Amino acid sequence: MTFDEAVSAGRIRAEEALALFDSLPTVDLSFMWGTWKGSELQTEHPMDGMLSATGWYGKQFIDAESVHPLLFFTEDRAAVFPVDPRRWPSPEIRGPVGPHRATVETAKFKARLRMTQYRGRLSATMIYDDWPTNDVFRQVDANTLLGVMDARGMPAPYFFVLRRDADARPFARAP
Repeated sequence: MTFDEAVSAGRIRAEEALALFDSLPTVDLSFMWGTWKGSELQTEHPMDGMLSATGWYGKQFIDAESVHPLLFFTEDRAAVFPVDPRRWPSPEIRGPVGPHRATVETAKFKARLRMTQYRGRLSATMIYDDWPTNDVFRQVDANTLLGVMDARGMPAPYFFVLRRDADARPFARAP
């Protein structure tokens, strides 16, 4: 199955997603620089649909030490803001994150990038500062990545797509 076929299908089996991931080229750190708009690749994972329902925008990579792992839309969707992964997800926040901006926003970078080995190959990996979680990336094309979230205690990987956002939305000013 090709990447385009997987995205068009809307939902694929986890085994197919892993085979697709394994077939793609690895990524070096400098390829990651920029702001990326995210979407989910549904594989019947328990997290499927969660990010879409919450106003998730994507991720931003400034350099290897400066990563915003979670960007969300403001309530009016005119801008985005970085979220502290220690504050979201949260049982108190259901649905869109934008209305809870004052509670979850951070100005600090909450992840970093390293080259790690995953499934036998070395590739760019986002490592959360406060979670035992790694997001490993493979290159689909010059502006598209397939990511897999690998977390301690998660029974299966969670898949997502990142597309480079050349016209990135501005960061919202703190209220």
